[in-house]
Amino acid sequence: MKTKILALAAGLMTATALASVPAHADVKIGLLGGISGPIAAMAPAMIDAAQLAVQQVNEQGGIGEGEKLVGVVGDSACNPQNGTDAATKAVNIEGVVGMVGPHCSGAVLAAAGSVTIPAGVTMITPSGTSPEISNLEDNGTVFRTVPSDDFQGRALARTLKEQGYGKVAVAYLNNDYGTGLANAFKAEYVDELGGEITGFAAHEEGKASYRSNLAELASGGADTLVIFDYGDGTGLTILRQALENGFFEKFVGGDGMKSDAVIRELGAENLENFVSSSPVGEKSESLDLFNEAFKAMGQDPDAIFATTSYDAAFMMALALEKAGGKKEGVADAMMEISSGEGEPIRPGEWQKAKELIAAGTQIDYKGAAGDHNFDEKGDVPGTYALWKVGADGYEVITEME
Repeated sequence: MKTKILALAAGLMTATALASVPAHADVKIGLLGGISGPIAAMAPAMIDAAQLAVQQVNEQGGIGEGEKLVGVVGDSACNPQNGTDAATKAVNIEGVVGMVGPHCSGAVLAAAGSVTIPAGVTMITPSGTSPEISNLEDNGTVFRTVPSDDFQGRALARTLKEQGYGKVAVAYLNNDYGTGLANAFKAEYVDELGGEITGFAAHEEGKASYRSNLAELASGGADTLVIFDYGDGTGLTILRQALENGFFEKFVGGDGMKSDAVIRELGAENLENFVSSSPVGEKSESLDLFNEAFKAMGQDPDAIFATTSYDAAFMMALALEKAGGKKEGVADAMMEISSGEGEPIRPGEWQKAKELIAAGTQIDYKGAAGDHNFDEKGDVPGTYALWKVGADGYEVITEME
C-alpha cells in the first residue's frame, strides 16, 4: 500500500510539474480579404499566397520557441462596414496580433481607423492603394506592399500618352479606390501632360444599367474609355454595356479591372482593344523563389496581388519574430526588417531569418514584389505594367514608369 501511495504521489508531482510548463500558444494573424463582393475572383489567390508564407514559417520552426503561426481568414467584402466587422472579430474574438489586409482601400481605411489603430495592432495591406491610406493618423502601424494609386494613376497616364492615346473619358467608382486613382490619373494626364479628358464622372456600385452614364461620357467625342472600378463587379457591367452599345473603340482599366472574370464573361475575342495596368514583381531571385513555391501549390504566380500578398504575410511573420510574438513592437520591427540594410532574406528563408534574428543580426527582406523599403508613411515604391488580353490570359505590353 505504501509503495502505491508513493507511486501515486510521484505521479501527481510529475503531472504538476508538467502542468507548470506553459504550452506553446498559437500566434494568430488576420488574413482579411474581399472573399465576397467586387474582387471575389481575385481574393482566393491572394489568400493562398499569404497562406503559403504561413505554411513556410511553420515548416521551418514557427514563431519564437516553436509557436504555430495561424492565419485567421475573414471576409472584408471590399466595403468599409464589412472590413470593420471582420477586423473587430479578428482582434477582439480571435485575438490576432497582426493584420494582413484588408484587400480594398475603403475597408482598409475603416478597419484601421475603427479597430487596428486603437488596438495597437499593426496592419499591412497587399492591395489597398488609395492615397488616403498614406494620410492616416496611425501611430506608424499601417503599411502596404503595393504602391499608392497616386503612383499608379500618374504612371498609367504617362504610359497612355507614350502609347499614342488621345482624347479619353473616365468612369470611376465612387469610393476611396476609384476616386483616388481617377484624380491621380487626371492630374497627370491633363495638368502635367496636356492630354484631354472629355468626360470625367463617378458612378455608384450595383446598378443594372449604366447606359445613360456611358452615353453622356461618349458624347464628348473620346474614342477611349478609362475605367477605374472592379472587373468582378460594376466595372464588368460598364465594360460589357459599352461594348454592346458601341460607345467607345478602346478601353483602359486600372488594376481592379485586371480580373479573369472580364475574360471569362466577355471572351478574349471581344477584348482586343482592352488594356489594364497592374503591379508586377521586379525580376529577381526572390520572385523566382516565390513563383516556384506558388506553382508547386498548383497556383498561378501571375495572379494579381499574389506577390504582394505573400510578401505582406511573410513580413508580418518576420516582424512578429523580431517582436517576440507580441503585438507590441511589431510596427517598429516592420521598419527594421526591410530597411535596405542587413543580411538579405528572400521568400521561404524562414529558418535563416530566425537564426539571424536570434543572434541579433540585422536582416533585410527582399520580397517577391520588390524590396519594400518603407517610407515614414508605410508606403513603398513599386513597378507597374500595362497588360493586354492574349490567347492564354493577360500578357504584358510594357512596363510603366
